Amino acid sequence: MSRSFAWLAFTFAIACGRAPESAGPLVLVDDAGDTTRLARPAARVASLAPSTTELLFAIGAGPLVVGRTKWCDWPAEAASVADLGDGINPNIEAILGVRPDLAVLYLSPGNASAASRLRGAGVPTVQLRGDSFDDLARNAELLGRAVGRSDSARSVVAALQSGLAALDRRGDSSGPRVLVLAWDNPPMTIGRGSYLDELVSRAGGRNIFADVDAPSAPISLEAIAARHPDAILTSSVNPGFVSRPEWQAVAAVRRRRLVVLEGSEFSRPSPRAPAAIRRLAAAFDSLR
Repeated sequence: MSRSFAWLAFTFAIACGRAPESAGPLVLVDDAGDTTRLARPAARVASLAPSTTELLFAIGAGPLVVGRTKWCDWPAEAASVADLGDGINPNIEAILGVRPDLAVLYLSPGNASAASRLRGAGVPTVQLRGDSFDDLARNAELLGRAVGRSDSARSVVAALQSGLAALDRRGDSSGPRVLVLAWDNPPMTIGRGSYLDELVSRAGGRNIFADVDAPSAPISLEAIAARHPDAILTSSVNPGFVSRPEWQAVAAVRRRRLVVLEGSEFSRPSPRAPAAIRRLAAAFDSLR
């Protein structure tokens, strides 16, 4: 067992052994700035974001999750939870059908109406960001309070921070310069402040478009070629762009210097972040 999976198993063991520490009323302020009041810790949670579903299971609240999105693929136990469909502009009737006493939505303009409708139907609802490492600790703390498992949440956060610190290679000037490719036609890159940008940095790589002040942005092939990436990070196992003539202007394409980000741990901040960093760091080492 790798160290990253070992600490995750340890935190799961801690979390599952905790009993709810409080049965009193709770006041939660979410990332939209809205205040939600619970008469007692939630016992039936509809989690409409993969990152919050992972966190709930990690803090030992998996048995309380009664609804998830179709994208919630971790841990394996989540597959036994009712699939409510998409997490953006979700199916309100499906959510109400699982009778939650708390709904957790991803903070997005597309979910503002859903949050309002759920609250109007009497379901306490919070909206949380899930886009960066900083969001992880904050969300774990709020969810821990919401389900009466604050101690377990703190244990998971402490283990996560310890695992991240042990793997941190930020500032490694010898690391490969990489293009984080979000889409290839037209080309789009991942910019500064996104989760993938943070993963690359912590794994010792250097995002060639870290000067782009946006989670993602369109770019030209000419700009890519001019910045001479050592490798291209892609989520596709068999990316079609490598055989297209116009992409041959990029040396990393001609040399097939590709790093495939295969697995949902690369798509969202979660307690699996150390495992993602370890895999990415190993891939970067192989490029040296």
